[in-house]
Amino acid sequence: MKVAATFTAAAIAAVATSAGAETFRLNHNNPPDHPTHLSMQFMADRVEELTDGGIKIQIFPNAQLGTQRESMELVQNCALEMARSNASELEAFEESYSAMNLPYIFASEAHFNEVISGEIGQDILAASVDNGFRGVAFLTEGARSFYGQKPILSPADLTGVKVRVQPSPSAIRMVELLGGNPTPISWGELYSALQQGVVDAAENNPTALTSARHGEVASHFSLDEHTIIPSVVVMSNCAWDGMSAEEQEAFMTAAAEMQERHGVEWKKASDAAIEQAQAELDVTVHEVDKTPFVEAVQPMYEEVAAQSETVADLIERIQSSASGS
Repeated sequence: MKVAATFTAAAIAAVATSAGAETFRLNHNNPPDHPTHLSMQFMADRVEELTDGGIKIQIFPNAQLGTQRESMELVQNCALEMARSNASELEAFEESYSAMNLPYIFASEAHFNEVISGEIGQDILAASVDNGFRGVAFLTEGARSFYGQKPILSPADLTGVKVRVQPSPSAIRMVELLGGNPTPISWGELYSALQQGVVDAAENNPTALTSARHGEVASHFSLDEHTIIPSVVVMSNCAWDGMSAEEQEAFMTAAAEMQERHGVEWKKASDAAIEQAQAELDVTVHEVDKTPFVEAVQPMYEEVAAQSETVADLIERIQSSASGS
């Protein structure tokens, strides 16, 4: 089902380049020095190289063309060629992504990498074609953990705590089961929300402490590592169908290279963010016993599986694949 775009096509057209249909615009909400932006720029360079300049990608960081949801609506309606969203927000546009959003569904980062690089990942990326867009690559953003002005060492520490979450049913339900008060707030408003006490805590990967400077307004980072929710680079059906078979092949080659390269670069950036947050922002990083967190969120598995046979099958496939990782 298509969702009506709230950010006007006219506004998008105003920033379109003169390169015409061969230049794809890619919107995302991170700054230009963020690892995901650098990886997408690598893909853009490779696409241009592999197509002998026939296809170019112009990247718009810092949500210049709209929020993640707005840009997804534009992609879905062919008013924008490409966007970078994430599996959490994408579940509102394609149910298959909800399987990836379940807390602790991935046994390890190695298991996660196996899933996104294999048949399961490809099936999820292709699942949205009937909804107006397709995924072309996953970009890991590592494990997400809770951070705020106090340590979160057990679910009891979340009782009554206002936790910023993405506008995702899975994220909201997870925090509810852990005893917190889920509060959807846009990424751009989160710094001030933490600073002003609109929310008490948030959950994200370590780079949020540094690239978004959240370490200035949150002094504790608790490594419960509840989810590994990847970014997803998506493309409208119109943009995809407008390429020749050779261009499509070149595009997917560049996307696959980006995905593999990004995994290596992300690990470096995440480790560096932890060190920087501790040394420069005086953030205390806590190790966490994950067992009580895992137990508290188990009802989500049955709830999500009951809503869709497709998602239930994906959950089973992802869990079964862990034995081989």
